[in-house]
Amino acid sequence: MDLDKIIRKVPDFPKPGILFYDVTSVFTNPDAFKFVLASMSNIYKETDIDGVVAIESRGFLLGAPFALKRKVPLVLARKSGKLPGDTVKQAYSLEYGEAVLEIHTSDLSPGKKWLIIDDLIATGGTLEAVAKMIESQKAEVAGIFSIIGLPFLDYRKKIEKYSPRTLIDYHGESVKP
Repeated sequence: MDLDKIIRKVPDFPKPGILFYDVTSVFTNPDAFKFVLASMSNIYKETDIDGVVAIESRGFLLGAPFALKRKVPLVLARKSGKLPGDTVKQAYSLEYGEAVLEIHTSDLSPGKKWLIIDDLIATGGTLEAVAKMIESQKAEVAGIFSIIGLPFLDYRKKIEKYSPRTLIDYHGESVKP
């Protein structure tokens, strides 16, 4: 399947100069969504995974069916202030700002291997933050999966050791509106 034909490109969003790769068009296309989930299953069929950490919010859409199929726990990495109880927090930089994510500390069992899932890897800051939270709880990162990768933003410098996998990479191309 040619995901490039399905992924919507939005120039100057969320600010001028940014070309936004809108993965929501994958979710509105049942064949594309099915392809992504089947690809994830194939990529990780031999990987030892004890659970999935899905990143808010589009990561939830990928992580939930994957975790259910693998019969492993699904843990949510949420924006700051959204989870009750004890959490581990990690601040990080985005390609166009800063943010904080949290995970319930009780959800990350020490010694377990967690696959991190999000929709897109830009600078790698979000995924690195989640990996740090997992490691702070004495657990391991089994890998990182995203539909889209933007290697021109050098995310591998931050997260290479976690074996990031993507289905399609964009290398700084631009499109006309």
